[in-house]
Amino acid sequence: MLEPIESFLFAVLSFFYTYVRDYGIAIVLLTIAIRVVLLPLTIKQTKSTYELQRIQPKIKELQAKYKNNKEKLQEETLKFYQENKVNPLGGCLPLLLQMPIFFALFRVLGSSTKDKEFVPGLLLAHIASLPAAEEIAAKRFWIILPDLTSTPQKMFESGGIMGVLPYALLVIMFALSIYIPQLMQPGTDKTQRNIALYMSVMMLWFGWVSPAGVLLYWVTSSILQIGQQWILQKSYARKEGAE
Repeated sequence: MLEPIESFLFAVLSFFYTYVRDYGIAIVLLTIAIRVVLLPLTIKQTKSTYELQRIQPKIKELQAKYKNNKEKLQEETLKFYQENKVNPLGGCLPLLLQMPIFFALFRVLGSSTKDKEFVPGLLLAHIASLPAAEEIAAKRFWIILPDLTSTPQKMFESGGIMGVLPYALLVIMFALSIYIPQLMQPGTDKTQRNIALYMSVMMLWFGWVSPAGVLLYWVTSSILQIGQQWILQKSYARKEGAE
């Protein structure tokens, strides 16, 4: 199911690599391209999330008013959403669309096992066919990350604390990329912040065993998302204030 997406991502990645000769920079450019394509959905997602947070006080009033009548609560809540033209699921679509891309990229940059045999991802298979000097250069992201196809866990096992430092920083940024966008949402309560914190802690482990190239993609994507989210929220707030 993911094979066509994998092939397409690798083709775009190879296209960028042809010009920049650095797979790390190529991943950053691929991320920017994906964010541009998803921009209309990102705008819709941010607006939907902003509207949901804006009407939360009224939703809480309905919950308190009909706390003993769940059917009436559902009916009034749905009616309120329709009257205010708010889709409670509107913020999920961009994330759902990104997940196949994320897992396909994981397989492009990483590796897997099939019938107990090592199966390299498309990038690993390509790099393995290069001459030795070019193979080393192809893995690097400038001089920061010696091997984009390796995981922080493997770099720690082979290079110790000093070898894993830039990878550990990427893992921390990966976890923060889950937590910070939630804090930016207007009206975020303590429960929502705690959920975001727990997810961030879980992401520390996931990042530890993920290829560095995948983490680079996600962190870059999240930085762009945070920037877009901040600009759009400011725009909606100014518009609401003007009205």
